[in-house]
Amino acid sequence: MPVSVHRLLTLAGHRDSIYALAPAGQSGVFFSAGGDGMVVQWDLTQPEEGKILAQVSNPVYALYLWKNMLIAGHNFEGIHVLDWQNKREAGSLKFTDSAVFTLQSWNDILFAGSGDGTLTAIHIPSLRIIKQVRASDKSLRCLSINSATGEMAAGYSDWHIRIFDLETLEQKHELHGHSNSVFTVRYTPSNAYLLSAGRDARIKAWSVHENYTCLGEVVAHMYAINHLEFSPDKKHFVTCSLDKSIKVWELPTLTLLKVIDRARHAGHGTSVNRLLWLNDPDYLISAGDDRTLSVWQIEVKD
Repeated sequence: MPVSVHRLLTLAGHRDSIYALAPAGQSGVFFSAGGDGMVVQWDLTQPEEGKILAQVSNPVYALYLWKNMLIAGHNFEGIHVLDWQNKREAGSLKFTDSAVFTLQSWNDILFAGSGDGTLTAIHIPSLRIIKQVRASDKSLRCLSINSATGEMAAGYSDWHIRIFDLETLEQKHELHGHSNSVFTVRYTPSNAYLLSAGRDARIKAWSVHENYTCLGEVVAHMYAINHLEFSPDKKHFVTCSLDKSIKVWELPTLTLLKVIDRARHAGHGTSVNRLLWLNDPDYLISAGDDRTLSVWQIEVKD
C-alpha cells in the first residue's frame, strides 16, 4: 500500500523540547507546550506567527482542550485553565507536587495522571477535586477513555496498564505484558481494541470485549515509543519515537506502511515526542526535542 509523505512546514519558536500538542477546534489552529513553559497558539494560515498564550515557570507535559478552554498540566503546580480566545487565565488548581503527564475528560470531569502515580478526577466548572486514586507509586504516564464501555485505560511506569470504571474509578483489570514504562495507550476508533506502547519499543493490541486479552504485538521502533495517534479516516495510525522516526501503520493489522525520518524526509534530528493528526486540514503535526514542530501531509493510497 503506497504512502506519500510531504513535509510542508517547520515551525520554530520554542526554546526547549516540545512535549504537548492539542487541537483548537478551529481549522488549522492548534497549541503546543514544552520544557520552556510556553503555551503557544499556531495558525497554519499564518505559520510564522506563533502566539504565546501563557508562560509558566516549569515544563508543561500535557495540554487538553475542553469546550473553549485549554487546560495545561504544569510541572509541580497542577493545572492552569486558559481562556485562549480572550488570552487570559480562567483558573488554576494545585493538586500534586509532581509532574502532570496526561489529561483526558469525560463529560464535565477532567482526569489527570501525575508523576507520583495518582489519578485525579476534577469537576472542571468548579475546579473541585472529586476523587484521587493511587494504584502505583510509579508515574501515571497516559490515559485513554472508552465512552462506549465506560472505561478508562491508564499506563504506568511500573510497566502495567490498569483499566478503571469511569464513574467510580474502581479498578477492573490490570494488564501485564510490557517490559518497561508504558508511555501511550489509545482505544481504537471502534472502541473494540486498546493499543499500548512505551519504553520497550513494542506496540501491543488488547481486545476490549475479551477481558483485554493480548491479541499480539509488534516490535515497532528501535527505542522508546513516545506517542500514538489515529488518522482522521480511522484506518491508520502513527507512532513516534526516541529513535527520531515517525511510522505509519495500518489498522487493525498493525502492518508497517511507511517510515518517516531525517534521512529520507528531512524529519526531526532528535526524539519525536508528540503527534497530532488534524481533521481540517488533514495534516499531521509532530513535535520533538529539537524544539521544532513539523507539519506533514500523508496520503495512503488503497
